[in-house]
Order: sequence, then structure tokens, then C-alpha cells
Amino acid sequence: MIRLSVIVPFYNVERFAPETLRSLNANAAPGIEFVLVDDGSTDATQSIVTTGAQRLPGASVVEHRHNMGLSAARNSGLRAARGCYVTFLDGDDVAAAGHFSRLVDAIESLKCEFVRTDHVQVRGRERVLRQIVHGPRGVVCPPRSGIGVPGRMSSVDAPNAWAGIYSRRLVDAGLLNFDEDLRTCEDRRWIWRLHMEATSFAVVGLYGVRYRRAVSDSLTQVTDERQFDFIPAHERILASCRADGEAERLLPKAMHSYFALICHHMAQQERYPPGLGRKLQSRIARSLARLPANEVRSTLAYLDPKRARIVSKLLAAA
Repeated sequence: MIRLSVIVPFYNVERFAPETLRSLNANAAPGIEFVLVDDGSTDATQSIVTTGAQRLPGASVVEHRHNMGLSAARNSGLRAARGCYVTFLDGDDVAAAGHFSRLVDAIESLKCEFVRTDHVQVRGRERVLRQIVHGPRGVVCPPRSGIGVPGRMSSVDAPNAWAGIYSRRLVDAGLLNFDEDLRTCEDRRWIWRLHMEATSFAVVGLYGVRYRRAVSDSLTQVTDERQFDFIPAHERILASCRADGEAERLLPKAMHSYFALICHHMAQQERYPPGLGRKLQSRIARSLARLPANEVRSTLAYLDPKRARIVSKLLAAA
């Protein structure tokens, strides 16, 4: 029986793929399969993954003829996965030896639908522990308790798919699928749906994933229109909240999160070429103009003065 499927998308990560594959080998165990997805790489990644899979117990390879994006790669992995549980790892990250077996032990002992975990952020030689904000730990809770309130961090603010383990029921229900038209910020829409529609979850203190930050060719570092996808991602989150029976409770948190991310992107605006920076500002302004005025007023009241000024200026330009 396959207990766990580990889905690992790779795209043009020839510098990091060998280390990632070595970490998978350190996690090989009976009942664990590794679904390696090459997302149309144009460097040596494909050959590295193909060769590595031959040496990795329980490995299979899914190949895309051309680059389809992280969401599509993860979805391909989900379709190929056969395990009772699934988890993810990115092709430029590393898992500590035995981490995946500990994940399975955690979710089986807690008997819940998904478990969120901490991770170690890697930036050059720096190592920082990043923890999921939720209490209590090691206790099964309603997933909506992980959404929280405006102005306070919560599990839904840590959307990394690889920071957790998920039951087969969530796969079969389609709750783990990613929106393939979202080239970035796909995980925000994903984590909100999971917390709104699953039935049980827990947070535990495992931190076996080392996540690389500030990699120059990472999607988090690109300065093109792919970064604009945070706008439709959050518009979909807001639409889901409005349609929910608990809209009054969920919307303030979703709106606050959206406005906070808008301010983050505006602070990063100078990274873009001048024309693209202006386009970003215009796209944000149009999105804000579509929001109900009462929701905007309520959210502005939660924001700190600096963020409130940024959003108010964008609204005035809409």
C-alpha cells in the first residue's frame, strides 16, 4: 500500500535539482512514492530528474512537453498520485531525512484531513525558522479557525503547499487542485479554499523543509505581469467569502489580506520597468473600484495609517 505521494515539480532548476533529489533519497521508505514532474524544462533539469528517478526508490516521472506553470505541474502530480496522503516539495527545495515519514505519523495519529507544518527559510547562509501562527498545536481544530481575524497572522496567511500533508479525501474532492491560469499567488486561493471547505486540521511543530528564498529565477522574484495574478486570486477569494454562509466573519479577514498585499506590491513597484509599474497601479485601482464601498470602508478602518493612505490614493485614481 502506498501511504504517501510526494509531488515534486521541477522547472529549470539544474543548480538545485541534484540536492533536492538527494534529500528525496534520504526520505525513501516503504509506502512512499515520489511523483517527479518536469514542467518542460529547457536546461539540464529534465535529464537530471530522469537519471535521479532511476536511483530513487518509488519514483515516477511525469513530463510536460512545454512549460505549463507550477499550478499545472502540481495538478499533474495529483492526478498521478496513488497515496493515502499527499504532500509537495518544490524542485529547488530540500527535505530533511525522514521528514515525510514523520508527516505520515503526525496525520495518522491526529486523524484529521490535513496538517500544517513549520519550515526553515534559507537565504544564502542564513537559516530562519518560520512558524505557522495557530494555537493550540497538535490539536485537531475546525479549519475555519485557521482563518482568523483582520490584522492578525493565521494559518491561512502561510499558504505554502509543501508546509503540510493532506488526506486522499481532499484529493478526490478536488480541494487540492490549483487554478492553472494563476501563474503566481496560486497558493493563496488554494489555502483559503482548503480552510473553508475541509472538515478538520491541525498544526504541528515539524520543520523538515528548507525553503530557498531570493533565488533570482524564482517566481517570487520575477518582475513581469505574472506578478499581477495576486489580483484575480484575491478577487476569487473574496467572491467565495461573499457566497459563504459566514460571509460576515470571513470577508473582513479576506479584504484585509488583499489590501495588505496590494500595499506590498505598491512598495515593490519600482522593481518593474516604468510602463509595467504604471500598469500594475492601474490594474489595482480598477480592482479596488469593483469592490463594494461598505467593504472598502470597513477594511480601511483596520489598516494602519500608512497602508490606508496607499489604498485611499489608489481608490481616488480609479
